[in-house]
Amino acid sequence: MSSHPTTTTTLRGAAWMALVAMSGLCAFTPAHAQAADTFKIGIISPMSGPNARYGAFANKGAALAAKEINAAGGVLGKKIELVSGDSQCVPAEGVAATQRMISLEKTAIIIGDVCSSVTLAMQPLVEESKVLLVNAASSNPDITHKAGVGGFKWTFRNYPTDEVRAATVLEYAAKTKGFKKYAVLSVDSDYGRGAIKFTKRYLPKYEGAEILSEDYYKDSETDFRSVLSKIRRSGAQAIILYGQADTTPIIARQMLELGLAGKVALVGNGEFNTKETIAAAPKVMNGAVEAAAWLPEVPAPRSLQFVADYQKANGGEMPNNHAYTHYDTLQLVAQAIKSANSLKGEDVRNALAKIKYDSPMGVVTFDDHNQAVLPMVLLEITDGKPAIKGTITTKVDYAAPK
Repeated sequence: MSSHPTTTTTLRGAAWMALVAMSGLCAFTPAHAQAADTFKIGIISPMSGPNARYGAFANKGAALAAKEINAAGGVLGKKIELVSGDSQCVPAEGVAATQRMISLEKTAIIIGDVCSSVTLAMQPLVEESKVLLVNAASSNPDITHKAGVGGFKWTFRNYPTDEVRAATVLEYAAKTKGFKKYAVLSVDSDYGRGAIKFTKRYLPKYEGAEILSEDYYKDSETDFRSVLSKIRRSGAQAIILYGQADTTPIIARQMLELGLAGKVALVGNGEFNTKETIAAAPKVMNGAVEAAAWLPEVPAPRSLQFVADYQKANGGEMPNNHAYTHYDTLQLVAQAIKSANSLKGEDVRNALAKIKYDSPMGVVTFDDHNQAVLPMVLLEITDGKPAIKGTITTKVDYAAPK
């Protein structure tokens, strides 16, 4: 076992500006010398702003993977050094962080971003720079439609799309739960609106299914009583909610206040499964349906081992979806490097395209749009606990009308 520590570098705008100033405002500042025994991999995620919690989970998950990989000898004799960049979940900030990472740190591989809008903005930049972008958390389907044979050959995604998630949730809600009348209450973002767009695409498959009202909320909103009152009057059986984890408990508590518990269910995705969310309003959350890339409750031995190792490394904190997907994606990248027997981005890219990666959730492969064909978990909150209803292998139907 190696005692070599995992190294993490954080790129800061101020530090970059200082370097530029010292170099006489030269547009091309020489890169930091990469140690002969290390290999840098970038992580672009929101480390500040309203979505910083997601970036924190992402970096902790990746750090655990790097520690494990390095302890086992690293990749091709080199230790992985993680370089973190803060996107703030803002496209311009994400692009700036990516530019700094490419120019300053000379990273050949970047994992990012949590936010789809940032990943979409990163795609042209990494394509032009011939830097491999492996996404671990963005779910907007456009990322995939534009990747691989869609044009951006340097973008891969190891995460399910909103399209597949929306279709999976709707099928369970309509067929198993028997819901026909829906109200929409989702976050006003590419993620929230995209998921609803794809829900509408699949809605006609279910006779009598209809959306009675459609509302979107801003990240900072905390009072949903007026829209929930409207939903109560509409006769909706379920609220289709694709939203922020921090907001779901607020909505649940206000649904309880307005007497919606047991009368209107939540379906979609918004970390319905966490203890904090369920505890906020157990009667409301009971029966909530969600599809997720991963859950701590997945019974697979390697998944449970990840949970135990993560908690040990992070003071007992329970990992969320993004902690796992960044952990898993770094492990995936490490396997691709070993398969390629090369640290060059193009060689790793070619290895990823044909990889069969045995993840803790099951075997992962990539289609010709560089989208992972991977398992997704479907759950329903039952008696105050997440009950896994099945694991679905997801595959995008590119022939479906957009």
